Amino acid sequence: MASVSFVPLSQHKRIVIKIGSSLLVDTQTGRLKQEWLASLADDLKGLADKGCELVLVSSGAIAMGRVVLGMGARPEKLEDAQAAAAVGQIALGRAYAEALGARDLVAGQVLLTLSDTEARRRYLNARATIGTLLARGAIPVVNENDTVATNEIRYGDNDRLAARVASMIGADALILLSDIDGLYSGPPARDPDAEHIGFVASITPEIEAMAGGEGSSLSRGGMRTKIDAAKMATGAGAAMVIASGKVLHPLAQIDAGARCTWFAPDGNPERARKRWIAGSLDPHGDLVIDEGAQRALLAGKSLLPAGIRQVHGRFERGDAVRILGLDGVEVARGLVAYDSADAAKIAGCKSADIEAILGYAGRNAMVHRDDMALTGAAQSAETHTRTLA
Repeated sequence: MASVSFVPLSQHKRIVIKIGSSLLVDTQTGRLKQEWLASLADDLKGLADKGCELVLVSSGAIAMGRVVLGMGARPEKLEDAQAAAAVGQIALGRAYAEALGARDLVAGQVLLTLSDTEARRRYLNARATIGTLLARGAIPVVNENDTVATNEIRYGDNDRLAARVASMIGADALILLSDIDGLYSGPPARDPDAEHIGFVASITPEIEAMAGGEGSSLSRGGMRTKIDAAKMATGAGAAMVIASGKVLHPLAQIDAGARCTWFAPDGNPERARKRWIAGSLDPHGDLVIDEGAQRALLAGKSLLPAGIRQVHGRFERGDAVRILGLDGVEVARGLVAYDSADAAKIAGCKSADIEAILGYAGRNAMVHRDDMALTGAAQSAETHTRTLA
């Protein structure tokens, strides 16, 4: 399969970069690879200066913590791994804060468990936190919260975690820095005739069959987890690349033409997210809106409490709801920012009055435009309006 050149990384708006343990931590000593981290920070600075929003999903906490606690090899017991993570997360956070801070960049630590991205209430909170950090110019450093996650409620590898984060925040690129420079037709360590795959247009059974093998002694993820991540990321509208991180300036190397594997996205992040909201979630209730609110939605605005006339059903924050016009026709679907009881209390009220009514400062929008998809006739009307514009 021929390689296809993608646009430079700097032309992507929001990039998630996954960093494996073996790239960041010396496998023998458990010490941080300072020179490599400095080169990565230089690459991040270059992308940030060009307007890219960056998120890191970094392994390494357990690998660093086990050495500090004198555990030797990778901990086998869950409680030992959690203790190592508790120590290592502090060390890892400090390392990123210092490396990025030296380049006038701000690091913010975000620890997630599986439930934080599976339960929609927590999903919205995590998404809002990362979004706010990005809006403030910070670089979130995400890791699985190994201090509390059990084997039953964990991702198990940062490839899939990175893909879930990319999907959650609407990233348009996901970079998996690994100890291998891409996908091969067979295990390159055992098959000298294995062909490097430079570009994957879609993930077919043939592509999935090429995945296999286990990761290094410090890494949980092999090629199988990377293909799983690619399915998740590309389905959410993000391009994905598997590239070697065993070089200095690994991101710059990708743009310089280093061997890697690009996976083409299925559409774009916004369209993929809207498709998910419109067709993949069962609605838990209805919001009936007035004509002014309906016009605002067609113009691409969020749904504010002031435009809501009735609230039906029982739902929790983060649940999907239908948005209906006064005639009962569905206008849109979206993820609601309030429980049904609170939504009923503030329906028809100005956003400035929310805190006085509920006793806490909630979000201004009942359904934010990023969490909403127009449906049916409303979708067609929006498309027609924008075409005329």
